[in-house]
Amino acid sequence: MSEDLWSLPAPVDAERDAPRVVAGSVTLIVPTFNEAGNIVELLRRLGRALPGDLPCAVLFVDDSTDDTPAVIEKAAADHAFPVSVLHREAPEGGLGGAVVAGIARADTDWIVVMDADLQHPPHLVPELVGEGERTGADLVVASRYTSGGSRAGLAGSYRVAVSRGATWLTRGLFPRALRGISDPMSGFFAMRRSAVTAQALQPLGYKILLELAVRCRPAAVAEVPFVFQERFAGESKSTAREGMRFLAHLASLRSAAPVARMIGFGLIGLTGFVPNLAALWLLTGAGMHYLPAEIVANQAGVLWNFVLIEVLLFRERRRHRHWADRVGRFALLANADLLLRIPLIAVFVGRLGLGVLPATALALVTTFVLRFAATEALVYLPRRRTSPPTSGRHTRS
Repeated sequence: MSEDLWSLPAPVDAERDAPRVVAGSVTLIVPTFNEAGNIVELLRRLGRALPGDLPCAVLFVDDSTDDTPAVIEKAAADHAFPVSVLHREAPEGGLGGAVVAGIARADTDWIVVMDADLQHPPHLVPELVGEGERTGADLVVASRYTSGGSRAGLAGSYRVAVSRGATWLTRGLFPRALRGISDPMSGFFAMRRSAVTAQALQPLGYKILLELAVRCRPAAVAEVPFVFQERFAGESKSTAREGMRFLAHLASLRSAAPVARMIGFGLIGLTGFVPNLAALWLLTGAGMHYLPAEIVANQAGVLWNFVLIEVLLFRERRRHRHWADRVGRFALLANADLLLRIPLIAVFVGRLGLGVLPATALALVTTFVLRFAATEALVYLPRRRTSPPTSGRHTRS
């Protein structure tokens, strides 16, 4: 991925260099995608809102295909606070990935994230940081759903319903991680740099607050009410595709723990009976003998399970192996399950004296646990990197 960066200090290793932050300083991260029409007004309002005693730098992380970077560069000259842009040629992770790229370069005490379309009122930036300093909170969320807040700027009843539904869904899935956050879908918030572990973040799409809250688990949370404004210029980036990415991201976050992944693995396996039985019905109806039809139909269930597991459980691990390698390994393990189950049933009946039904149930549970463990270890764990051979004396750095 190539990146263009101007008016910004040399990149820092966020984890190693965190102690060098300037107390009370702020990096305002603004992810942009074709927002040229909003830049001048956004910087003008920020100039009016930011007090002179608040050391604040604005970093635009830009994935645009229009002239947004050039507009930023031209407008930056008119403002006393530092303005810089990081342009990404490959927008990995979408808007959330842009925020993480900005976090990795921030060396300030506070990070504030906001959109460029002016639906997030710039005058609240100092208030978010001030609330964090006053309460000692690690995360301060600008909320539409706390007392004094409003979602007035959402266009149409459909978007209101989607926003509300997404909020209920996320709070239901992550009740502990989102305790104290009434608006987990907010894209406007302030967070202490010391509370963010950038390497732990694996964003997908535009709901970066949810990612930060679930993976970083800030110790203390505060909220500031805000009224969601109408977009100043341009078009909304909220699409059906982004909605599907959001659902996939929810599944990935919810299955991050091994036990949750195993439960998800089992539930996906149960859904595999549907394509399996459908394929069996079609094949036998076409005249195929039921034994080879069983084998072929099983592959339909295997493929179904593989696709869902790839999308919902192991999205962040898919790059470790080529897709054909993953398919082959997964299919081998799934079919080996059939070969292992029958000998296990025989052992449970003949050696342990179990009845056929209990022996079958125990064999199903045993092979399921083994298949889950083998899938993680043989299909989705990263390959071990071997160190290149060295000769002569070893040196320590």
